[in-house]
Amino acid sequence: MKRSYDIVIAGAGMVGLTAAGLLSMNEQLRVTIIDAGKRPQFDAGADVSLRVSAVAPGSIDVLSLIGVWDEIVTTRACPYRDMKVWDAAGAVEGPETLSFGAAEFAVPQLGFIVENMLIRHALLRQLQQSSVVVRFDTAIDKMTRSGHRYEIQLESGEKLNPELLVGADGANSFVRGSAGIGIKSWPHEQKAFVTCLQPELPHRNTAWQRFLPTGPIGLLPLADGRISIVWSTTPEQAEEALAMSDADLSVRMTDVTDSVLGHLTPAGPRGAFPLKSQHAAAYVEDGLVLIGDAAHTVHPLAGQGVNLGIADARELAHVITEALEADEMPGDLPFLRKYERAQKGANKTMLHFMDALNKLFSNDSALLARLRGAGMYAFNKSGPIREHAVHVALGLR
Repeated sequence: MKRSYDIVIAGAGMVGLTAAGLLSMNEQLRVTIIDAGKRPQFDAGADVSLRVSAVAPGSIDVLSLIGVWDEIVTTRACPYRDMKVWDAAGAVEGPETLSFGAAEFAVPQLGFIVENMLIRHALLRQLQQSSVVVRFDTAIDKMTRSGHRYEIQLESGEKLNPELLVGADGANSFVRGSAGIGIKSWPHEQKAFVTCLQPELPHRNTAWQRFLPTGPIGLLPLADGRISIVWSTTPEQAEEALAMSDADLSVRMTDVTDSVLGHLTPAGPRGAFPLKSQHAAAYVEDGLVLIGDAAHTVHPLAGQGVNLGIADARELAHVITEALEADEMPGDLPFLRKYERAQKGANKTMLHFMDALNKLFSNDSALLARLRGAGMYAFNKSGPIREHAVHVALGLR
């Protein structure tokens, strides 16, 4: 009879729940998720949530494997089949504009815009049909090393001693900090302003991004015809946008988007949050692994955060399966190192690439504007390089 193993996942966000869904397929694993927050509530009859993600085909494959994608896509998700990226120094239809279409890459769409809350809701519903134990309002008080494992003491006084502790508890990870794993972090002197707008012109299932001297602004299509705005700008401008009247915000948003979708009318709540990038010095140690934002946080300009995290979950599940097939412990360092080698380099490359793009475009130098235009034009004509870059972004590498 094969032995069973306990795995505790700290964090019931999109990435932690995805990891639980994948691990639940292995009968040797007893999986528990703990989260300090309250259980998320999703109402399909309510308005679209403020926070949305661009879910790439590679992530859709993972969610389909778990068995939740059909529910997500039929509840409320908007496909985007085209993407246009342009510099404020140029024009949206100029020769330097980067244009991508699903047909060019033989996929039905480049991805879907989905509410974060909906993804969590669907994953939680699926986990109810599994043996996974999900516990909200459950915070870790402290962690203590016990041999090759971590003993976890909850605020209630209860103790857990899993073979593997998975830190999926976000950018300010308690698990990472308690394990003493260092992190390199650099703030972006930017805030992301987010809201929903009703465009005068149809969005045509296109995702748009314009690079401004203060940072990029993304226009993401929603299923009801509205767009979700993510504007990475100075903290001062983000706070101004939060406080503006609807009339003033309409003028500001129409201007900064270059009127690409005509007049924009505020049509939803607003929010703003500070931006930073960070990367953990290590993803693993004996009995512990970090995934998602606990391991890496990237600038939102390309919408890759959740896709990198889901890729982490997929690779971790693969490595744990390998360990069990070899009759080894899922928390043994040699197997966890395989996960780290597979993910850390790729995540670091994406993180620094996003940071470099943000810095390159977030200035008003005329010389740099000419160089950017030449580079974007060359990238458009680069053939295999362009194709490879898009396949990586789609999670099809």
